[in-house]
Amino acid sequence: KKKKRDNRGLWQVKINAASRESGISYSKLINQLKKKNINVNRKMLAELAENYPNIFKVIIEEAGK
Repeated sequence: KKKKRDNRGLWQVKINAASRESGISYSKLINQLKKKNINVNRKMLAELAENYPNIFKVIIEEAGK
């Protein structure tokens, strides 16, 4: 259970760091994704933020519309 908790915390840090570059906080991003019904889990968001920043920025733009 601790491993799962640690991983989720790491994913949140990665997502927050990448989303702050686009001018949005982690909590606002997650809220907008839920409102727009964009179903991407935190693990995949973190991987996109780290390895595919262009795709991550497209997701942020879609959530912000």
